[in-house]
Amino acid sequence: MAATVIDGKAFAADVRGQVGEHVTRLKTDHGITPGLAVVLVGADPASEVYVAAKHKQTVEVGMNSFEHRLPADVSEEVLFDLIDKLNADDSVHGILCQFPVPDHLDERAVVARIDPSKDVDGLSVVNAGLLASGETGLVSCTPLGCLMLLRDQIGNMSGKNAVVIGRSNLFGKPMAQLLLQENCTVTIAHSRTSNLAEVCARADILVAAVGRAEMVQADWVKPGAVVIDVGITRTPHPDKPGKSKLLGDVDYAQVSAVAGAITPVPGGVGPMTIACLLANTITACCRANGLAEPEGLTA
Repeated sequence: MAATVIDGKAFAADVRGQVGEHVTRLKTDHGITPGLAVVLVGADPASEVYVAAKHKQTVEVGMNSFEHRLPADVSEEVLFDLIDKLNADDSVHGILCQFPVPDHLDERAVVARIDPSKDVDGLSVVNAGLLASGETGLVSCTPLGCLMLLRDQIGNMSGKNAVVIGRSNLFGKPMAQLLLQENCTVTIAHSRTSNLAEVCARADILVAAVGRAEMVQADWVKPGAVVIDVGITRTPHPDKPGKSKLLGDVDYAQVSAVAGAITPVPGGVGPMTIACLLANTITACCRANGLAEPEGLTA
C-alpha cells in the first residue's frame, strides 16, 4: 500500500488561518497588533525571495511587517544599533535577520544580539538551552513545523522510536529535543553513525535532514514508519535542459511504497517554516503582554 502523503502546503495554510484568527482576537479584544521585523543585509537573490514571501504572508494574516534593508558593506555597529532599537520597540514582537549575511558579519553574534524573547527563529543559545532543559522558550521554526505535522499524523507519540538523521544546531538537535518532550525514544544519527541504514530501519519516526539527495532508500525504512524529509537539493532536471529539480534526502518513489506516511519535496516541510515563524510571532506577542498562548501553535 502506498504511503499517505503528508500535505505540508495545506497544513501550513491551516496554521496561517489559525494565526490570522488569533491576530484578529488580539486586535479586537486587546488593541494589540503583532509585529514582525525582518532585517536583510545585502541583496542575495534567494534571501530576497524568502523575505518577500515572509512579508506577504505576515501582512495576509493581519500582522505588522517591518522590513529593514541594509547594504552589504554595513558595519557590525550599524547592524547591532538597528537590532537594539528593534529590541526596545514594543510594537515589534518578533525579530529575524535573514541569513546568510556577508562574510564580515558573524551570524552567531547577530543572533546573540536579538532579545531571546523576540528571537522568533529560535536560534539563540538562550532558546536552545530553554528547549534542552524543558523550559519555555521560542523553538526553531522548521523543527516546530515538523512536530506539528507529526502530531497531526500520529497523535500520541509516546514510546515511539524516533531517528533524526542530522545533528545541526539549526534543525537536528532541536528536533531531537522536541521528540524527547513527546516521550519518544530518540536517536540522533549522522555521517559517522555505524550501520546507519540499520539504525534508521528501527525507527517508527524517521526524520532526514542532511542535505544529500535521495540518500534514504527503501531498505532504510521500517514498514509503516512516518518519514519526514527536511532535505532539499537543487539538481539539473533530467527532462528539461536548463531547468532544475528539487530533491529531498529521501528517495520518495521507493520509500513511499514502504512507509506509512511521508512528506514530499517540495510541498512537505518547506511551507511549514514561514507558517511557524508567524506562529512564533503570535506566541512572542502573547508572552510579552501576559496573555494566554495560542493552543496548537507551540511546542
